[in-house]
Amino acid sequence: QIDDLAEVDYSLSSLPAVFRPFIDLDLKGVAFPAGNYTDSPYVPASFTIPDQSDSMLYLAFSEYFFQTSSFAYYTTGAFNITIAEEVKSGNSFVFSLFFFLQTCSYFNINTEIFGTIIPEVAKYSVTPNPVMLKLMATEIPIISLEQDSFTVEIQGSMEVLAVLPDSTTQSLFTMNIAANTSISLNVFDQKLMGSLCLNRLQFSLAHSNVGSFEVLLLENILSYILQTEVIPSANAKLSKGFPLP
Repeated sequence: QIDDLAEVDYSLSSLPAVFRPFIDLDLKGVAFPAGNYTDSPYVPASFTIPDQSDSMLYLAFSEYFFQTSSFAYYTTGAFNITIAEEVKSGNSFVFSLFFFLQTCSYFNINTEIFGTIIPEVAKYSVTPNPVMLKLMATEIPIISLEQDSFTVEIQGSMEVLAVLPDSTTQSLFTMNIAANTSISLNVFDQKLMGSLCLNRLQFSLAHSNVGSFEVLLLENILSYILQTEVIPSANAKLSKGFPLP
């Protein structure tokens, strides 16, 4: 079990191949939602480990393992979260979204703060009200494996709502989000460790009840928060590593 949301099946996919100098073990390496072994939309591709003999153990991960992990977390709704003064969603956190939640809570974001960035919000909501953010992945994140790292393409949306005095909410606007991140990998002390880097973050206005506005300033501010608060916090967790079988 990886965590409360996902499990991994690393049972043998074929009989061990025993040779004089080495033994080959082919493991399944497929992740799935915890308690629900669901077939993923991906097909594993065969691959071989380069012929080397200067270490006792060589361990290789295919794109399939990371793709099924992405599918498992997407299926459980782990990439969907509501950010407010209190956590409204019941899902366990996922790295960046959880730390984004902490950052937003720290700054106590409300309509007045949004109004300084987006004048249309100030005109629409004259009285300062708390703000609720609903983030969700609209597609399964795409993972591409590269040399010693992998990249993640994320398509999502963020809905910004004002929380009114009677506890009802009023949608202000919704933005599409396109993000590209890369994670470098290494193995240390029987753990898989990583380091996260944000390569690109783009916003576009999907729907607005406050009128049309330019999203560039908001995009720059959120990028700054991610680079200075979210990414370092996520890397602190990634540096703890995931135990290997």
